[in-house]
Amino acid sequence: MAIKDALLAEFDHEMATARKVLERVNEQQFGWKPHEKSMSLGRLATHVAEIPQWGQTILNEPEFNMVSGEYRPKDLATTGDVVALFDEQTKKIRAILETKGDAELMSTWAFKSDGKLMFSMPRVAAWRSWVMNHLIHHRGQLSVYLRQTGSPVPSIYGPSADEAS
Repeated sequence: MAIKDALLAEFDHEMATARKVLERVNEQQFGWKPHEKSMSLGRLATHVAEIPQWGQTILNEPEFNMVSGEYRPKDLATTGDVVALFDEQTKKIRAILETKGDAELMSTWAFKSDGKLMFSMPRVAAWRSWVMNHLIHHRGQLSVYLRQTGSPVPSIYGPSADEAS
């Protein structure tokens, strides 16, 4: 089996689950935060929707150089906007992943901060860490936000208290 085939199956499953969580976000509560140091509900949902775009850089570029002050997060106003961004990103990234062979996925990718090498690893490892694990982590946070704001939590890896399956 090609590496991409295993990654695509996982990607499809996890993105479908993430989409279910994003659909439950109540846009009337976008400004809600569980703590003053936490992201707001709207910011966290938008961040989850933005994460798949990392795949484009990891799969197509030899490195990424994070330059201080350059990143501008999107400021989306509705749950529909968040889901639409997520759908756009996942479709685009899935199409890119479908074209990648094992040799490309095993080639080295580097992350730099202001030109300083922070780490380098095979693209497949960077994909797992910066796309999949990163998204799953923040999706978990988002599911806690849903519970705290009274929104129903969908089934993620089994039934939730709000859904039988």
